[in-house]
Amino acid sequence: MKIALTSTGPTLDDQVEARFGRCAYFLVVDPDTMEFEAIENPNIALGGGAGIQSAQFLAQRGVQTVLTGNCGPNAFQTFGAAGIQVIIGVSGPVKNAVEQFKAGAFSAATGPNVDSKFGMAGDAAGQQATPRSPQQMMPGPGMGRGMGMGRGMGMGRGMGRGMGAGMAGAPGGGPAPQMTKDQELSMLKDQAQGMMEQLKEIQERISKMEKGK
Repeated sequence: MKIALTSTGPTLDDQVEARFGRCAYFLVVDPDTMEFEAIENPNIALGGGAGIQSAQFLAQRGVQTVLTGNCGPNAFQTFGAAGIQVIIGVSGPVKNAVEQFKAGAFSAATGPNVDSKFGMAGDAAGQQATPRSPQQMMPGPGMGRGMGMGRGMGMGRGMGRGMGAGMAGAPGGGPAPQMTKDQELSMLKDQAQGMMEQLKEIQERISKMEKGK
C-alpha cells in the first residue's frame, strides 16, 4: 500500500504542509515498512491548475490515500475519479501523521474544505483555510471531460476522461451533491484560466527553444 503526504521538506521529520497543489514535497510512504520516496512538487509554480496536476501526478504513482492539510474542489474531484481517498486537516510531523493513519485515527473526507484559489501566490503557506461544507464545495456528477492538460504528464491523456462517472460516490460513502450553476460556472472558469496559463507557459518555452536553435 502507498500513501502520500504533503510536506514542507524531504524527510519524515518535516511538517505536513497545509497546501496540497503547491506543497514543497510529496512523500510517498509505505506505512508498513516506513520506506518512503521524497518527490519535489513539479507543479508548485503553476499559475493555475496545480491541484489537478498534482492529483494526477500522485495517481500515476499508484497512491491509494493522500493525507494533507487542505484540498480544493478540482483536486478532490480528480482524486475521486481515480478512486483515491483524501484525508484533510492533517498537521504535525509527517512521521506522526503516518502513525496516526496506521492506528485508524483519520477518516476519509467527503468533500473539499477550501476553494480553488487557496495556496496561490500571495497566500501565506501556513494560512488558515476557511472550511466549507461539502454542499458548498463538492463537484457534482458529470463535471469533467478533458481536464488533464498535463505538464509532462501526457498532455491530458489518462485522467482527462470519465471524471464525471467516477464521482458518482464520494470517498467515504454517499452520493456527491450537485453544484449550483454559479459554483459550476466558477469552477469551469478556474479550470479554463489554469489551462490558458499552462498553454502560455508552453508557448513561451517553444519560443525560447526556437530562438536557441
